[in-house]
Amino acid sequence: MKIEALKELVDRIENLLSEPPKELRRLFHGRGQTVDGLEQITVDWLQGQLVVAVFKQQDDHFIQALESELLALTTRDVWSKAEGYAILIQHRYQELAPTQVLWGEENVYPVGVENGLKYQLELKKNQNMGLFLDMRYGRKWVQENSQGKSVLNLFAYTCGFSVAAIEGGATQVVNLDMAKASLSRGRDNHRLNQHDLSKVKFLGHDLFKSWGKLKKLGPYDLIIIDPPSFQKNSFVMTQDYQKILRRLPSLLSASGEVLACVNSPAISTQFLIDGMAAEAPELQFIGRLENPPEFEDIDPEKGLKVMRFTY
Repeated sequence: MKIEALKELVDRIENLLSEPPKELRRLFHGRGQTVDGLEQITVDWLQGQLVVAVFKQQDDHFIQALESELLALTTRDVWSKAEGYAILIQHRYQELAPTQVLWGEENVYPVGVENGLKYQLELKKNQNMGLFLDMRYGRKWVQENSQGKSVLNLFAYTCGFSVAAIEGGATQVVNLDMAKASLSRGRDNHRLNQHDLSKVKFLGHDLFKSWGKLKKLGPYDLIIIDPPSFQKNSFVMTQDYQKILRRLPSLLSASGEVLACVNSPAISTQFLIDGMAAEAPELQFIGRLENPPEFEDIDPEKGLKVMRFTY
């Protein structure tokens, strides 16, 4: 990366904070490679906390310059008017992605708001805070298209899709994820939004050993598949996605729909279109959801892909 590009980074942040977002928002997405010299930096606004993530190790000179520019931001009127109270730098290239507090006093457990819904976040423990901001439009679509539907949420993580679906009027959501701690956070997210938990199920199981249980709880009007690109000993996208696709017809209702997601820069939309045609030809490709504009990418195929399929 380039030290001379850091001024542009802070200028962009300052411009966006002149009318600060009232909800969670990415302010800068260097990973989209649209700004030369800033390809390994992202900046998120957590309603008062600025979280700057560095994805590749840089020399001390660059890190010191980054810290200096960010500290200068805190002296400007725009920062106080935006009610900024902390700046964190997350070193994603290091083991466990440690986060340093550059300025202020951090809130490790902030409650973030997106599309009017509340989510419990957690900073400084893992790489990810509990909500992937590039999926904002996906959750919004689910919220707007769940009325009266039974929903299956695979690889549920902290149940963001589930929260959106229940808020949108879903009659039932079944969440499945091997990480029981993530599902527990999902319960917290529903409670934050005063949802009726009798409509929500949390299954801490291995998907590939749970088809019978899932079928008994179905059929589903909407199935959401948002897997990790790779999860050691449990999921490899290029090998295992097809195993899920071929099961879909047995789980869906007669007019069911699928939201299938891929978030690997190495895997294109065509991977899902071809996979569905081969494994579940009853389902037709409808289209791809747009990504939020703040996640602009020089190559759209390298960003998040959220694809709709239906009978």
